[in-house]
Amino acid sequence: MQKHWTRRDAIRALGLSLGSATLPFSSWAVDENQHPILLADKKISLDKPITAITCGAGNRGNVYGGYAIQYPDQLDIVGVAEPIAIRNERYCKKHNITAENSFVTWEHVFKKPKFADAIIITTPDDLHYGPCMKALEMGYDVLLEKPISPSEKECREILALAKKTGRIVAVCHVLRYAPYFVKLREIMQSGVLGEVVSIQHFEPIEHKHMSHSYVRGNWHNSKKTTPIILAKSCHDLDILRWMVGKPCTHIQAFGSLQWFTNKNAPEGSTTRCTDGCKVEGICPYSALEIYYRKRQRNYVFDLPEDKTKQAEYVLEQLKTTNYGRCVYKMDNDQPDHYTSNILFEGGLTAAFSMEAFTSYEGRRTRIMGSLGDIVGDMNSFTMTDFLTDKKTEWKQNSDGHGGGDWRLVTDWINAVSKKDPSLLTSTIDASIESHVMGFMAEKSRLDMKVMEVKL
Repeated sequence: MQKHWTRRDAIRALGLSLGSATLPFSSWAVDENQHPILLADKKISLDKPITAITCGAGNRGNVYGGYAIQYPDQLDIVGVAEPIAIRNERYCKKHNITAENSFVTWEHVFKKPKFADAIIITTPDDLHYGPCMKALEMGYDVLLEKPISPSEKECREILALAKKTGRIVAVCHVLRYAPYFVKLREIMQSGVLGEVVSIQHFEPIEHKHMSHSYVRGNWHNSKKTTPIILAKSCHDLDILRWMVGKPCTHIQAFGSLQWFTNKNAPEGSTTRCTDGCKVEGICPYSALEIYYRKRQRNYVFDLPEDKTKQAEYVLEQLKTTNYGRCVYKMDNDQPDHYTSNILFEGGLTAAFSMEAFTSYEGRRTRIMGSLGDIVGDMNSFTMTDFLTDKKTEWKQNSDGHGGGDWRLVTDWINAVSKKDPSLLTSTIDASIESHVMGFMAEKSRLDMKVMEVKL
């Protein structure tokens, strides 16, 4: 919005664009929760597709790589590095990757002379730094899954090398590309709400998702991976910073591991849900119920193609992997509730809460301004004008990331093709600050101090 517009002009312009939207989904591509992915909304014309190598063929690697299946004229996946053999094999088959471009680990990719335009990095969090630095050194552009790194020092080193080499590094802060948050930012920046005074933002993880990812799953130990404020919620810190449009100056955080501990293990529980646990039938976190009977989140098991063998395979995985262990008897340390108070330059405050114990997912947002407010839930929001009491509603169908996944990839491809990072809204430069906010929030939580945020 242009600054010389009157508030009435801004309301009129926004009023024309607010409303309901029915957006198309991919007929085959799904995210980690098996939700269909919203199709990209831009058409870009390229002389030839951008070629890319994927490091990490897990769920996120398949989400971003899947873009090449849907839009082969824009993206061509020509290589993969993945140590889990079945994932590597399936990724190669999906993208017609030749044997000489199939690698076990990311290090092997860079032993070969540069053979693509870009690298997609979707390795585990603690393995982002190595491939990103090597990719930049060898002249690749990069699509980097969040968080940038579990280390502030490594984040800053990636930024410095990106600047030095002039390569494009897009961080997968996909919520910046979600139509819901794009519209909220547009409204906040327009002046329609008057002076925005405060924000309340809530991320309900959902109790089963928490037990799956942060108690049993890959991110259960913050020291071996990433603190949950970055692993799960750097999206939220980033989107708050982006919508506000001003630097964060101070942050304070509280939170702990309250429930998923041995002291709360029910009498009669066993080390594994498959070991004859006496309370398995009444436990909301029963691995047998979640993974075996209801067959939820089975993507982590890399199921065999033969469907008649899948049930037996899942059961075997529950007997041998962390996904079958009792949630009260894991070596987890991630907080199951986390609250941050954030102060931005100029006095605007934001309260952010991440909660495990909800029956639902999907972020909730409340924005309070001097002339109006907004209440929303990622699928819709209602804006109320204090002067007229008029309520304006905005709605759209959505996926797990609000439609941001493939919109991000579109903009990244466009930026790489034109060698212009300004075409992105989630460059490495823009993403560093919210990561520093996360590092300071964790330090605040552990040290019980208000932390100053410095770039």
